[in-house]
Amino acid sequence: MRPMYPWLLGLLLLVPLMTWLRYRRSSYSSAGYSEGDMLARMPATWSVALHRLLPVLYILGLCALILAIARPRRGLEESRSETDVVDIVLVVDVSGSMQAMDFATTTKLDNRLDAAKEVIREFIQTRPGDRLGLIGFAALPYTLAPLTLDHAWLEEQVDRLEIGMVDDGTGIGVALASAVNQLKDQEILTKIVILLTDGINNTGSISPVNAAQAAQAKGVKVYTVGAGADGRVKFPVKDILGRTRYQWEESKIDEKTLKEMAELTGGKYFRARDRDSLKSVYREIDEMERTEIEIEQYTRYEEKFLPFAAIGILLLLLERILGLGRLGRLP
Repeated sequence: MRPMYPWLLGLLLLVPLMTWLRYRRSSYSSAGYSEGDMLARMPATWSVALHRLLPVLYILGLCALILAIARPRRGLEESRSETDVVDIVLVVDVSGSMQAMDFATTTKLDNRLDAAKEVIREFIQTRPGDRLGLIGFAALPYTLAPLTLDHAWLEEQVDRLEIGMVDDGTGIGVALASAVNQLKDQEILTKIVILLTDGINNTGSISPVNAAQAAQAKGVKVYTVGAGADGRVKFPVKDILGRTRYQWEESKIDEKTLKEMAELTGGKYFRARDRDSLKSVYREIDEMERTEIEIEQYTRYEEKFLPFAAIGILLLLLERILGLGRLGRLP
């Protein structure tokens, strides 16, 4: 607890002088007693004892009032954080080509989609204050989650991403248009789409570039990710007996279009050729889209002068009332 006007506490130095002026002995006519020693040994009456209390009440009352006018206050430290919430729609290719095994490791025989799901879950966990949505697409887009802050539920929707959940094909343009449609009416400064695909747009009524132009018009930044190794990669296929076999097929990604889409909207194109590089891509996007948090610290004060003022007034009032009676006339 600190006083607002600490310099007023210097008035406490005047309290002894004020008390002396208040209680200095007036000139009384005195009468001589031959037995003064005997009177001194007589016990003091209650009125004499209370009379000695008057200066104490006066001193305490003055001190309390001086403390009150110095405005004692208790500081309550507070802080306020202000940050711009980011809206992010995650768009993930679930076409048949995402079965390619080029993202497998020695410990995990995962295909491209499995690796993407793992990385996306990690990305979601790094953005606790942002709203995120999820769209899977092949020939058509499928919204698994609108923009939400319920990231535990969102991770459950990531697990629902499966190859074959929609008709096969690669409709990059319609997928981006669906994501932009989610973001266009949001009153948020930062709106982002992260679109991951491993192929070439081959279906849909909207071209990827036209969708990117619509995103630009709506203030949506697009990051595109081309997922897949260069050259020939292993794809699983079923033989006539239902057994899984692997065959080598060419990996084709339309990097030129993906770069153009990103550049049109102020975003960036990334190429992920394996699981580790895919993790690095999403980490880099996460760092690029970190909103700087501004913390304002301030102190809110709670006034504490009223109790001191009340005590001071009561003590001085009591001293005055007692002094007006017999106690005040005692020498």
